[in-house]
Amino acid sequence: MILFVSLAVGAGLLVGLSRQLNGRLALSTSAMESSFWNHIVGLAFVSVLALTIGGLFEGAPMEAPWWAYLGGPIGFMFIAAGSWAINRIGAAQTAMLIIAGQMISSVLLDAAMGISGSIWARTLGVALILGGMWVTRTAKAKS
Repeated sequence: MILFVSLAVGAGLLVGLSRQLNGRLALSTSAMESSFWNHIVGLAFVSVLALTIGGLFEGAPMEAPWWAYLGGPIGFMFIAAGSWAINRIGAAQTAMLIIAGQMISSVLLDAAMGISGSIWARTLGVALILGGMWVTRTAKAKS
């Protein structure tokens, strides 16, 4: 279990770093162009890595439902929106809003899919995240 927790925390750290790097690139280009380069460099990286260690063409992509491929366009929108927002509202606010959005969609998806667990506890968790954001924004505005 500790391995999976470590992987999740590591992934979160990489998301924060990725947002910063893409935001910096967007300052020199645009949010759209920064997203383009993010995906081109990512494609090159995963291609070299997968060709080196294997696993690139081992699945059955035609067996996946059409909507399984929506991750690509959604990922593009995520990268572009984050690149645009981070330069305007800062890294911490962007990260908190992204996390809030992830939590809201996760709670809704878990509820829709009938995943066991307390919907009230999950909803309270999202409310605490949003409340924390509101407190930091309000305190910052008064400073």
